[in-house]
Amino acid sequence: MNYRRFGKTNLNISIFTLGLMRCCYSENQLFDTVNKALFLGINHFEMARAYGKSEEYFGNFLQTSNVNRQNIIITTKLTPSESQKINKATIQKSLDNLQTSYIDCLAIHGINTEKHYQQLLESDSYIYSLLEAKQEGKIKYLGFSTHGNLEVIKKTIETGLFDFVNLHYYYFFQRNHPIINLAQEKDLGIFIISPADKGGMLYQPPQKLKDLCHPFTPLELNYRFLLDNPAITTLSLGAANPDELLIPLQVAEKDYPLTADEIKTFDKVEQSLSHTLGQDICSQCYQCLPCPENINIPEVLRLRNLGVGLDMVDFARYRYQMFENAGHWFWGNKGSKCTDCGECLPKCPQNLSIPNLLRDADSRFKGSQGRRLWE
Repeated sequence: MNYRRFGKTNLNISIFTLGLMRCCYSENQLFDTVNKALFLGINHFEMARAYGKSEEYFGNFLQTSNVNRQNIIITTKLTPSESQKINKATIQKSLDNLQTSYIDCLAIHGINTEKHYQQLLESDSYIYSLLEAKQEGKIKYLGFSTHGNLEVIKKTIETGLFDFVNLHYYYFFQRNHPIINLAQEKDLGIFIISPADKGGMLYQPPQKLKDLCHPFTPLELNYRFLLDNPAITTLSLGAANPDELLIPLQVAEKDYPLTADEIKTFDKVEQSLSHTLGQDICSQCYQCLPCPENINIPEVLRLRNLGVGLDMVDFARYRYQMFENAGHWFWGNKGSKCTDCGECLPKCPQNLSIPNLLRDADSRFKGSQGRRLWE
């Protein structure tokens, strides 16, 4: 296992983090998975109050194992209340659950909208109770996770309140690259969320993608793409059991620059996308927004790019069905809400027939409503 400095926290964190969302349903399951992760060199464990009994089980693990607390780095996430008293009680509850005197890293769970950003600036903002807990040593470092747009994330970082950010950024979603650069400039630790699942369900890729990536696997290439960037500290690994740690951690010591063969493989993927989609490929410039019907046009067309261009239909369907069902965690209406107003058409530098592509995506990917994994 290799390790990297987590920005201004100066914590030395394993380049893979064990997220406890999927192994929190059984205490024995969590114990077994955490023990295996420690054996393999992982020293950073991420959980949340929203993830079942992850904090309680991990606290029991700390008390019953022979692991030195000083060698364990804990991140947990909190959904803040407007009440300072409730926030203080929530932090204390996490400390009690974890049976520890301090939390290494506390992340605000989801600064996703302009309203969430504005709440940070209020004179009686919840942030003061978190900063007070930090001054008292109950929290060592403060960060935030986000599903927001570039502007919201940028402004949140520039408040100077935070030491790290939990971010969505993958080979198949590079929109947040400017945030990587800004976070590096501000010396924030960068924790990439769910690269296997949100990154494309790469643990069960379609045959076309497997063939294009051979002799590598799609999952391996996504990890290598991320670890090629020295600004990124650690990648979330959501193993449900010890065996699910083994394949991802085959790259746990491969955080060097991309090789010529890897670069050639990425080029092959891009060429296939371009060839298959032809003039219908969306370049993800985002100039089509805002949409009067609140359709997240770029994301719908990104999913169409992947579903049509690389046969990533299961992933496209899984994410598309989140629209209208996950609130600020995954904003926007489905393509079926398009009214042919035509407002997006002159904005598109590629002259895409956006309404037709939205309807095509809807016909391909619509289905039963989706839910966030931790629900």
